[in-house]
Amino acid sequence: MQRSPGKKLLLIAGLVAVAAIGAGVWRHAADGKDAQKQPTKGASPAGTPVNTAVATRGEIDLSLKIIGRAEAYSTVNIRSRVNGQLETLAFTPGAHVKKGALLAQVDPRPLKAALDEAQGKVASDQAQLTKAEADLARYQNMLGKGFVSRADFDLYKANLGVARAALESDRAAARAAQVQLDFTTISAPFDGVTGAPLAYPGATLTADTTDIVVLNEVDPIRVAFAIPEDSLSAVRASQRRGALPVEAKIPGDNGEPMKGELEFVDNAVDATTGTIVLKGRFANADGRLTPGQFAQVTLPTTRLADAVSIPVIALQSSTSGTFVFVVKPDQTVEQRTVTTGASTAARVVIDKGLAEGERVVTEGQMLLVDGARVRIDKG
Repeated sequence: MQRSPGKKLLLIAGLVAVAAIGAGVWRHAADGKDAQKQPTKGASPAGTPVNTAVATRGEIDLSLKIIGRAEAYSTVNIRSRVNGQLETLAFTPGAHVKKGALLAQVDPRPLKAALDEAQGKVASDQAQLTKAEADLARYQNMLGKGFVSRADFDLYKANLGVARAALESDRAAARAAQVQLDFTTISAPFDGVTGAPLAYPGATLTADTTDIVVLNEVDPIRVAFAIPEDSLSAVRASQRRGALPVEAKIPGDNGEPMKGELEFVDNAVDATTGTIVLKGRFANADGRLTPGQFAQVTLPTTRLADAVSIPVIALQSSTSGTFVFVVKPDQTVEQRTVTTGASTAARVVIDKGLAEGERVVTEGQMLLVDGARVRIDKG
């Protein structure tokens, strides 16, 4: 039977449609398999890299955090000890100088002349003493032969005593003149940092009155701070265990806190503020602290004997409270709420929610959610 041209066209169009649908279904299935094979964009099969630390149990020292101010270990106003004209300055303002280094020179000529005069008197007295000794020896021989009276002999003996006394007096005057001359050279009494000049060459200096420069000893350096009087007993108890360490953190300094030792506790509480002044001593060879600079001081006070603690940086906060990410054996994390207790500069006591030996995330928390897989890079 013959088919009409119209029916043939319909048959061909149907076959083409079926083939297209089949191809579409096969491609969809293939795309689905490929999608299952490819990981989701941004995911890390190995886990998010983190740093961790283990919760430990043991003794921990609690501490106070107070703002303190650095002060020079020693400060001295350099002055001339003699009257005279300032001849030269031998330091660079703001520079470090060593003990004994020349700082200034006072015109030595007037005092050099005074020394020469005193030494001349000593020489004259020495000659007079030599003559008096010779006279006494001669008259003593003549006295034995009866050529001179006893009174004349006693006079020459007295002259010898006067000559000796005059020599000793003028020797002392010469030594004093030498000291005065030495005072025209002004040296640093200790290692320190010079300030701006307070007098300049040509200025007339008055002994023990005119300031030339202020010298600060800054290595070591002190940091002074005040604590509430009710914390003093805890500080005293800590001191009985040994030297009390002190830390100072400098604002804007990204380095490690400076470590020092409590050196001074004032002898009275300030009745107006209810505080007492303490001072810590710090090595400052690198000049990190400058007198007058503020620093955050951390001072241990009380020791807890059996406490679970973790680094402070492990703590995170949310609207539901404080929590940490605990790393489980399968390398996933659990977001766990904890109750914190007292803290030190670096560690915090966990009163509830964490056991000794559990591992917590200390760096990388911002990329984590509950149940996330992690890769421990450190800790």
